[in-house]
Amino acid sequence: MELSVINGKALSVNDAVFGREFNQDLVHQVVVAYRNAGRAGTKAQLSRSDVSGTTKKFKKQKGGGARHGDYRAPIFVGGGVTFAARPRSFAQKVNKKMYRGAMAVILSELARQGRLMVVEGFDVDAPKTKGLVAKLAEMKVGARTLIVSEQASENLYLAARNIPYVEVRDVQGLDPVSLVGADSVVITTEAVKLIEEWLA
Repeated sequence: MELSVINGKALSVNDAVFGREFNQDLVHQVVVAYRNAGRAGTKAQLSRSDVSGTTKKFKKQKGGGARHGDYRAPIFVGGGVTFAARPRSFAQKVNKKMYRGAMAVILSELARQGRLMVVEGFDVDAPKTKGLVAKLAEMKVGARTLIVSEQASENLYLAARNIPYVEVRDVQGLDPVSLVGADSVVITTEAVKLIEEWLA
């Protein structure tokens, strides 16, 4: 298949990367796994056995109403938590084939919906936000824009960092969450070739 290039000749691309059918289950699984891998999982609470305090039975068993052992029980203020949270990993296993497949499916869907905009090159002369805003306005991109370059320059990173919802990534830093969350993806022809090498 071919992708239209803004102010340039159409670019022939691999159908296995940019022409795949949409697979919602695969995309959902990979996106959830990617986001879960970023969770810290460090939440910890004190259970009844972790709380400091005496273990002495504080009143006799009978004749005093409800029976209790010690003050570390969860029903008392300062007692332990009933089902205390422990540090744990939220990571889910996703093999390389699934991950690459999901990336190809997302890119294919972006191309079908007209949200993938291919350009010969994308850079700014100076690290000025104003220049990048004007450039994006000319292209009529969506509110949330992802710029993908083969090797993004420092000027481009600096120009984009003060614009809300505009991200700059190189091919190595591309991930499914950033692609799914973008209204428009502006990508260079060299970046398209690198993505083909990676995912084909």
